[in-house]
Amino acid sequence: MFIGELSKRTGVSARGLRYYEEQGLLRPQRRASGYREFDESDVATVRRIRILLAAGLNTDLIREVLPCMADEGAILAPTCEEMAQDLKNERERLSHSIKELQAAHTMLDSIIHAGEPATARADCAG
Repeated sequence: MFIGELSKRTGVSARGLRYYEEQGLLRPQRRASGYREFDESDVATVRRIRILLAAGLNTDLIREVLPCMADEGAILAPTCEEMAQDLKNERERLSHSIKELQAAHTMLDSIIHAGEPATARADCAG
């Protein structure tokens, strides 16, 4: 199938699919005319890429773990032990980032509310 058909079937724009190819996540065949030709299996590959992107992984890590991911119903599961560890490390990095963002959020709340009169602060709390 050509890029337009893959785009329709996956909901990813042709531009997005070309980006996935640039990042080494998709490897379509090339016709003599230069047109990309995708396999049926690329539909599932794009689905996996989107799930991994939504999980917060960058394309470098996705390129590493994608060959070791298997569909298990609506979710993905690692099939290689070392990939499972990479995913655990990434989860830990995300957890640290979340804590930093929560601290920044709390600090911003303090700054915002510090300049309000006491009655306005009470109104904002409820």
